[in-house]
Amino acid sequence: MYDSHFLASDFAERVLSWFDRHGRHDLPWQQDITPYRVWVSEIMLQQTQVATVLGYYPRFMAAFPTVQALAAASEDEVLHLWTGLGYYSRARNLHRAAQQVVAQHGGEFPRSVEALAALPGIGRSTAGAIASISMGLRAPILDGNVKRVLARYLAEPGYPGESAVAARLWAAAEHLIPSLRANHYTQAMMDLGATLCTRSKPSCLLCPLAQDCRAHALGRERDFPTPKPRKALPQKHTLMPLLHDGQGAILLYRRPSSGLWGGLWSLPELEPAQPGALAQLARQHALTLGTPQPLTTLSHTFSHFQLHIDAQLIEAVPQGTCVAEGDWLWYKLANPPRLGLAAPVKKLLERASLHLTPASGEPL
Repeated sequence: MYDSHFLASDFAERVLSWFDRHGRHDLPWQQDITPYRVWVSEIMLQQTQVATVLGYYPRFMAAFPTVQALAAASEDEVLHLWTGLGYYSRARNLHRAAQQVVAQHGGEFPRSVEALAALPGIGRSTAGAIASISMGLRAPILDGNVKRVLARYLAEPGYPGESAVAARLWAAAEHLIPSLRANHYTQAMMDLGATLCTRSKPSCLLCPLAQDCRAHALGRERDFPTPKPRKALPQKHTLMPLLHDGQGAILLYRRPSSGLWGGLWSLPELEPAQPGALAQLARQHALTLGTPQPLTTLSHTFSHFQLHIDAQLIEAVPQGTCVAEGDWLWYKLANPPRLGLAAPVKKLLERASLHLTPASGEPL
């Protein structure tokens, strides 16, 4: 366990005093605070910068102002508004959790960390943030920002992803929560990590904790927290044909709900080493293919591998009525439907549009 001797008795007081003067108070999710609004923001902010979320949160809340509205929406609509934020399982879990809140809790978020953490996509830290910020409960959090602050303050050795290290940081986080203003303290700790105790260039001269921060005293701020052991990312290659019907529509399919880009609409993916796969795809949809035109090559990095995409623009004339069935559709570039698209697929469709739309602006 951590040594509580190193936790100053006025730790929370100093953090709150700093927050009152220098913290962020005008973020959209800090206005009209409700469990629903805080929950959506916390899910969006997982592994995503505030500056990015600011471009998505207002649109999402305008479309789904209540948990009931989100629960009643289609998955396509939810994923459409999430397109570009990445980590799409967050959006699918958000949708599922909203449906559970409505069906099992009468549209009201449960008022305990344990019950909140039982909802899809809500872990212990996110549950603590919802309970603390929107309900005023004394609940600890340990997101990336708070981990960094505490790991430096305690000079806690070891990677926080290891269970023993995480347990010590959780114990410290719980010990430090003040009896009063727990909601402000939670926001203050997140702000401190996001604005001063940053990953590469911490502003120690401005930090309210610098006077007894052990990493600062050692001059080793950048050594904490210990980073995750790095491994070389596997490299994968795929071919994505953009099959267009000559009228400005491109063939897409919906990916399975689980796995990579689950539930999103995507271009077909073919193994580059299997040239017959394209002909088989054409037969499946009764298409006569033109000559492939190389479009571009994109590289997209996931958490566990890097994907290199070779894209080809190919005219695909339907042998009959141009109709797709099941989990396939013809995506009209000039009047696109509101669908969830993987970020690289969205980029490829935008580039294809430049090739398939003449100067007049009318689709081919």
